[in-house]
Amino acid sequence: MSDNLKQSLSQLRLHYLCDNLDDFIARMTKARVPPLAMIEEICRLELEENRKRSTESRLRASHVNTRKWKSIDAFDWGWPKKIERPVIERLFELDFIDEPANVVLMGPSSVGKTTIARNLVHKAVLSGRGAMFVEAHDLLRDLEGIDSARALHNRLKYYARPSLLCIDEIGYLSFSNRAGDLLFQLISQRYEKASTMITTNVPFKDWGTIFPAASCISAMLERLLHRSEVIMIEGDSYRLKEAEAHKTKSKPTKKGQQKAEASNRIQESDIF
Repeated sequence: MSDNLKQSLSQLRLHYLCDNLDDFIARMTKARVPPLAMIEEICRLELEENRKRSTESRLRASHVNTRKWKSIDAFDWGWPKKIERPVIERLFELDFIDEPANVVLMGPSSVGKTTIARNLVHKAVLSGRGAMFVEAHDLLRDLEGIDSARALHNRLKYYARPSLLCIDEIGYLSFSNRAGDLLFQLISQRYEKASTMITTNVPFKDWGTIFPAASCISAMLERLLHRSEVIMIEGDSYRLKEAEAHKTKSKPTKKGQQKAEASNRIQESDIF
């Protein structure tokens, strides 16, 4: 394939042919595919390639790292002391995004809030929707670091754009008065236009401790909780459970200890 032809295919956004033209021609020639059927096959392959590229682009924009997460299929539903599994499973049908409605996952640390949120964002991306996962301190640090009014306006539009925005871990750190105002602006821009999902370990009545000097907490919560699914999860830390399990697994048995001590005695006798 000549460079000019490759460039033309790229400009026409015929990505599949641009990368696989020689192979495609060889297959079509060998199978003696008629011209009309060949065009139909080109359309099918290009549409498939466009869907693949679009999904990959949305996955990058979602900030969900699928190499460092736990799939919802591996979620231990029996570990939390209280969890509304049917309600959460219904969320994965993604109807709340189309309404649009908000979701709040509330509970102590390491009971599965973030795992559920990441999986919902991932499912939304695979369904063809724009979705983004961001930790609260990263979001607010990003917004607070912008000085220009125009740049801030554009950055708020960036976060307001996705059909689903998940803001993770509100409540683990305290934020400034300006951070509270910026979050209020973002929630207001998304209000009744797109779905916002929040994970938090702090009851709403105590959100004044997260944004101690902000005067907009009540107004922000009114917008966030209007047409919202609030899901409480109760239980002990799953991370501590896994740590204890690992500690127990790595602890040598009595028989193993005896063998290790005997080995050490043999080595000492060799030295001395």
